[in-house]
Amino acid sequence: MKRTGAWIAVRALEALGIKYTFGIPGVHNTELYDELNSSAQITPVLVTHEGGAAFMADGMSRTSDLTGTLVIVPAAGATHAASGIGEAFLDGVPMLVICGGIRTDLDKRYQLHELDQHAFLKPLTKATFLVTRHEDIVPTLFKAWEIAHSGEPGPVFVEIPVNLQMFPGDAGDMPLPPLIAKAQRAAPADIRSAAEMLLAARHPALFVGWGARDASHEIRAIAEFLQAPVATTLQGLSVFSAAHPLHTGFGFGAAAVPAARNAFADCDCMLAVGTRFAEIATGSFGVTVPPNLIHADINPAVFNANYPARVSLEGDARAVLGLLLEELQHLGTARPANAELQQRIQRDKTAYNEEWLRHDSGDKVNPAVFFNALRTAVPDNAITVVDDGNHTYLTAELFPVRCPKTLIVPTDFNSMGYAVPAAIGAKLANPEREVFAIVGDGAFTMTCMEIVSATRLGLGLVYYVFHDGELSQIAQAQEIPFNRKPCTALGAIDFNGVAIATGAEYIRVASNSEVPQAIARARELAAVGRPVIVDLIMDYSKRTAFTQGAVKTNFKRLPLAQRLRMVTRAVTRKITG
Repeated sequence: MKRTGAWIAVRALEALGIKYTFGIPGVHNTELYDELNSSAQITPVLVTHEGGAAFMADGMSRTSDLTGTLVIVPAAGATHAASGIGEAFLDGVPMLVICGGIRTDLDKRYQLHELDQHAFLKPLTKATFLVTRHEDIVPTLFKAWEIAHSGEPGPVFVEIPVNLQMFPGDAGDMPLPPLIAKAQRAAPADIRSAAEMLLAARHPALFVGWGARDASHEIRAIAEFLQAPVATTLQGLSVFSAAHPLHTGFGFGAAAVPAARNAFADCDCMLAVGTRFAEIATGSFGVTVPPNLIHADINPAVFNANYPARVSLEGDARAVLGLLLEELQHLGTARPANAELQQRIQRDKTAYNEEWLRHDSGDKVNPAVFFNALRTAVPDNAITVVDDGNHTYLTAELFPVRCPKTLIVPTDFNSMGYAVPAAIGAKLANPEREVFAIVGDGAFTMTCMEIVSATRLGLGLVYYVFHDGELSQIAQAQEIPFNRKPCTALGAIDFNGVAIATGAEYIRVASNSEVPQAIARARELAAVGRPVIVDLIMDYSKRTAFTQGAVKTNFKRLPLAQRLRMVTRAVTRKITG
């Protein structure tokens, strides 16, 4: 039977279980949008900017089993969406990017939106496809979905030319949708070696990242069996519950909080799972990794990239750790509860929180006061969406995350502007759960108009905006070496005006005493389907452990001559003003 390419594509997306698409209609995808409008299963979501569409799709994929899917126009739509596509690529997030294309049945050049999209998007995706025949549409979309979810997940780009969308052609047979098998390639001998190393260690420890997000049960069981402290990467904050007595926090080196630094100080065998030991996770490579490193990851390219592993275990984290747990139980016996270790971790956590609470924030909001109140107010299964900036590390250090996959954050690509749209995608995927965002004022200004989409969709989201008037993470990095902060002052921004423009509610919080009531009111408004902007006049004068540690690490890595030059410049400017 002959069908239009648009009809065929939408049927394929339905077969893949797609529930939402994100994008903007244009000349080269109006046929797709017309068919999406007729679908009983798929809801196309209009966005204000394709970058927002990609972040929405990302938020949906990270917080559910749904596949975040874009339907965008070629050229400008693809370039606008590129930041969100790149974020998903570096963070290991599955995404389908369906794009219209110029007519391929014409012998004309310089068509509207004509661009080699595949050359542009190749470095940002796992694969790109150009469909040339109607009968290839379904197999291509199925293959794209399979690639997006296989191995280390990521985005896949499919271009469907507008003439295929518009004109009828042979639809071909509808194959069964692909199934994804969880790979486990680690050799039994390597599993045994890893178990023997962990059992022989005096002070084993676990370091877990985003790749271990589906293995929380196995991680907890191994940690308890070994009585080993557990630290997470930034992206992996929700992999291991902060309520567990063996949880230490984000990172484990010089840029980590005291609980993690102290618990990992004497680590003689490390089990690292689902982490690449990337720059942020290691505090600018400022960690000391023991020679007895066991590294488990689904992507073998990460092994020995930054730190050599004694044993490498390739495969899906849940499958690999399940086998490792069985081998540990077969070879040894569980260690008794290490009360001394657990009490020290808790003391360090309490002392760090109290140190923040003692900090005088003057007439602004103390970050610890806010996060303590927020943790008391919101349920453990609420989803926290965090943007990129100083607020990111405040969240990582001061907000305990207790349930798996309840905090998402852009990492490695580190795209500012993530949180506002990503929260929309997370809420659409999880309508029954509370979703809120932690976002700095600089990041908020990048995508705040996307709240228009939340208002139109009736989504109850709370945006906690950390308002200090600077791009503070960079401003803090500038202050000491430069003794000035060029080009990081945001100027006066009226976020109440943003609320009026986008249809959101607005709450201003200028002091610690206002925090609990503001959180309660924001949650009440969100519960009835209203987006809320909570404008927190935030004190950033105290630096996070991450900022202090990463700055010191980076400085120490500089050649001596450059260190002397930077110190001389800073001192000279301090004296001369």
